[in-house]
Parts: sequence; structure tokens; C-alpha cells
Amino acid sequence: MAIARHPGVYPAALEPATPMARFGPSHSAMPMVCRDNQSVYTEGQTRWAPETGPGRIEMTADTLHHADSDLEIHKVVVGDFENNVFVLRCRHTGDAVLIDAANEHDRLLELARSLGVRRVLETHGHWDHIQAIPAMREAGYSVGVTAADAAMLPSYDEIIGHDEVIEVGNLRLRTIVTPGHTPGSICFRVEGKPLLFSGDTLFPGGPGNTTLEGGDFTTIISSIEDLLFGPLGAETMVMPGHGTDTTIGDESPSVQDWVDRGW
Repeated sequence: MAIARHPGVYPAALEPATPMARFGPSHSAMPMVCRDNQSVYTEGQTRWAPETGPGRIEMTADTLHHADSDLEIHKVVVGDFENNVFVLRCRHTGDAVLIDAANEHDRLLELARSLGVRRVLETHGHWDHIQAIPAMREAGYSVGVTAADAAMLPSYDEIIGHDEVIEVGNLRLRTIVTPGHTPGSICFRVEGKPLLFSGDTLFPGGPGNTTLEGGDFTTIISSIEDLLFGPLGAETMVMPGHGTDTTIGDESPSVQDWVDRGW
């Protein structure tokens, strides 16, 4: 059976033959021991949010990806191109944002309602990342995107700029506009935490695909070197738009290899 190919990573001529290899070299799963003042749990267990939190929502291994005493990150993989959709949730207030309304809108609406999502943030405007936007907006969720990619969306509500702060309950997301994959690609860094949502800018094994309209390899390398590898610590966990997590420390030593190969 043919494997559908998403536009996020390598040019078609360079794409590895095995489906998961297209995301770059495999990385070991990130440690999933999560601790808070009420429980110790790992991926694979069901738990309950603290009594003090609003909604007391049941969280399961089906979506829980990472957590600490302040936040939870939930992840689902949707659509033919295996897009990662993340929900960042403040454990103190119950407020949450959804990153990339990619596909399977019924599933995303259920997730958003159960986790207290208030708004949707798009990492870029490629069609595989935006299919659920009309349904999310119809349900009342505000959708934000950068000005440079706004015309790629069917509709949106707000423009997001570089180096802005988006409050998610007590959490603060810092925006990092990282052009190259698209002119308006953007990453989101959780302030005070070594956590980055990279969209299709940075993957395990290299930068995002720059062969599509609006992409530029020199630009994406500059974005990654200057705005991600330079300021962020090696321990920073990188959660991309497709595939598995990586870290800044795992990827930064390879940048010259990427430049030499040209992708």
C-alpha cells in the first residue's frame, strides 16, 4: 500500500523508503515519568487532575505526552500525513491552547472541549496543518497565524507576531517566527521550561522541507541557527509537526552536515 507523503520534511527524491524514516534518524522515546505534588505517573497509566484544578478531567495515555507540576502536554496524531496536534494545558487554571488544527475535526473538538482549550495556534499555513480550522472556528475557537502565512488559511481570527507572549493560564508561550519552511512559520517556546513546539521548522535529523512554494533552505538554516540553536539550551525538548520528539542538543551538532547535503 502506498504511503501518503506530507509536505513537512524531505524532498521526494531524497525521502527514505521506510515510512517513519522520512522524519529523520530515530530517537529514543523521551522519559515519560511525570511528577507532581499529588502523584507519580508514567505514560500508560490513567490519572486524574488534582482536586484543586478546574474540571477534574481524566487524562489517559491515549493523549498525555509530557507533564510536570505546572503543565500538561497532550498529543494526538491525525490524518493521512500523521500530523502531530498538541494541547498545552495549565494545571493550575485548566486553560489550554491547541497547536495546529490539522485534521479529524471531530476528534480535535472532543479533545479541545475535554481539556479546556481556549484558542488555536497554527505553526504555518500548509494544507495538512489546517484542515480542521473551519470546524474549530465554527465551534467558537479563535485561530491565530502569522501575517506571512495568513492567506494560506481558509479563515482565521488573529495575527501572531514574533517575540510575543501568549498567556495560557499561568503559563507563557513565547513566539519565535522562523521563516524557511514557509515565509510565516512560527515556533512556540514555553517560558521557564525547556519545551519547544517547532512545527515543520525542525525535526529529528534536519530542517523542514524547503522545496515547496515559499520555502527557502538558506532561510530555514538561519532561523534554526540564530533563533533556536543559539538561544535555547541543549536540554530543550523539541516537539515537531510530524514524527517523534528530539532535543536541541541532539540536533545542533549536525547543522553543518545539513548545509553540506543541501537539505
